[in-house]
Amino acid sequence: MEKQESQQKIPLIVIVGPTASGKSKLAVALAHWLQTEIVSADSMQIYRGMQIGTAKPTQEEMEGIPHHMIDFLEPDEPFSVADYVARARVCVEAIAGKGKIPIMAGGTGLYIDAFLHNLQFSEQERDMELCRHLEEKAQTQGVQALAEELRTFDPQSAQRIDPRNVSRLVRAIEIYRTTGMTMTEHMERSRQIPSPYTACIIGLDYADRAVLYDRINRRVDQMLRMGLVEEARRVLSRPGGKTALQAIGYKELLPYFQGSLTLQEAVELMKRETRRYAKRQLTWFRRNPDIYWLKADEEESWEQLTEKAKGIIAGFRF
Repeated sequence: MEKQESQQKIPLIVIVGPTASGKSKLAVALAHWLQTEIVSADSMQIYRGMQIGTAKPTQEEMEGIPHHMIDFLEPDEPFSVADYVARARVCVEAIAGKGKIPIMAGGTGLYIDAFLHNLQFSEQERDMELCRHLEEKAQTQGVQALAEELRTFDPQSAQRIDPRNVSRLVRAIEIYRTTGMTMTEHMERSRQIPSPYTACIIGLDYADRAVLYDRINRRVDQMLRMGLVEEARRVLSRPGGKTALQAIGYKELLPYFQGSLTLQEAVELMKRETRRYAKRQLTWFRRNPDIYWLKADEEESWEQLTEKAKGIIAGFRF
């Protein structure tokens, strides 16, 4: 009976890991191999006009492989985890409907976990007045004040959510204030609903953390050569600039635009914050015992790494 239920589930390949680890490159190589399509799981690549700072794959890097959940929303448009789960489900089911195994690739752990576990978030209890009040609190008392408030009634969510992510902190507090149930309790109840997917999850990491950090530093330098400063200036001046302030690569340049940091100081801050973000991503993903980890710097070549990933997929029981 369990085997029959498994056969009814949608097979899915998921590529996770920290920023600059090579997820997009591996996903494209595997998509060529399987002749399939890719669904992005990145909370910032969904926004238009933020190409460089969010490291969206270019047309050349996509290599003709269809990519979904990228570049479809204006920065000032609201978008929740529930929205991601709903939209990504449509993409995955459409790809599976063509007889292909979809590939999901990205570094936003909350999006991926919510999708794989089929988490259900109620969006009917929105209290916009409360949201505005909490956002004002963050502006006047600092984001840490929201994190501390959340910790008093939902320490698990406080630990899980990036302490600088205002919108996620506001949402977690709002859920509790409007429903009387914490976000953690909502998620636990949702997990009782069986997932419609059978996922082979491959994680990219580096045995030598210095190698990953060097890749991050070089990526930031490349972004600057591509015109990140001009893009950030344009994005931050738009009505949706508040969204960009949550994205690494934009908010670190704001002090430079305001004259309180030199460009070099802002760039060093950007590199440091990106390295810290990568560390948080690894901490998140390492909690999942179902991930097959590959150490990119232990392979002789990228081709060998790709072959190992193919072997994992070929041996996985969907």
